[in-house]
Amino acid sequence: MFFEGAEKKVEIIVKPTVGTLLDIPREYWQSLVEKCNATILSEIKNDKLIGFLLSESSLFVWEDRILMLTCGQTVLINSVIEFVEKFGVAEIDSLIYQRKNECFSRLQPTSFLDDVKTIKQNIEGVAYRFGKAHGHYNQLFHSTNQYQALPGDKTVELLMYDLDDEVIKSFISGDMDNHQTRAFLKLDDVISDYQIDDFVFDPFGYSLNAIKGEDYLTIHITPQPKSSYASLEFSNSGRSEELMNHFLKVFSPKSCDIMSFNSKQKCKLNNFTKIEHRRLSTSTGYDVEFSSHFALCENAKAPEEIL
Repeated sequence: MFFEGAEKKVEIIVKPTVGTLLDIPREYWQSLVEKCNATILSEIKNDKLIGFLLSESSLFVWEDRILMLTCGQTVLINSVIEFVEKFGVAEIDSLIYQRKNECFSRLQPTSFLDDVKTIKQNIEGVAYRFGKAHGHYNQLFHSTNQYQALPGDKTVELLMYDLDDEVIKSFISGDMDNHQTRAFLKLDDVISDYQIDDFVFDPFGYSLNAIKGEDYLTIHITPQPKSSYASLEFSNSGRSEELMNHFLKVFSPKSCDIMSFNSKQKCKLNNFTKIEHRRLSTSTGYDVEFSSHFALCENAKAPEEIL
């Protein structure tokens, strides 16, 4: 059974004249999510942030912005356009849209370039590819208006490929519930002070949202043996090295990518070697870095049969 774990991602920041997005009824967020062929499963919230757990990834809502990630064959661009049209182009301060390389891009309803063409019908911007076209890469579009990123706007993404065989077996066994999964991930060691919302999918797969004040953390696991993948994203970049090394130890992937925004912390990944590094300073004040890493491994495995 194949499922495309690679996420599509958008962050949209609105002008203060819009008012707080936290006051918008849940019904609107449900309709926004349905535009991309996903549904809301549950939610957690505090006075700064709402986290919606979706059938395909997550939606976070602050006073002035949204962050939405979707996977599978969702059409995130439909939700992007719905949001822009609801509030109006003039009320959009910043729009950043991302898509990483997919295992089977031909099965996706749209491509990154298709999506960029759609966005640029309303919002001017530029697009980049971080990484080599024949390897792991991440594609990014950002609007080019007068907006400048706020000092605290920092995020880190850790994308992990080819998870350890024992990890895969644990997640596809069907024996782990939410509490057992949290224990397996050793969440109490790193986010015990976060409010957590999670879901174990049938037949397998796992998603988690965690919030604390304005900070968020989200985990998505696609444990299918032929295309195992897990992603971690968080906003408290002062703990980047601790969080990334914790989950790298838990999942033991064969390789991983890091995509960061305005995270100045220099991180050493235990037992990984860096093979590529790209950097971009955008006109809107984001220092974006991308790097690919391979696990240090002594034991080579036989190739897998694909036909």
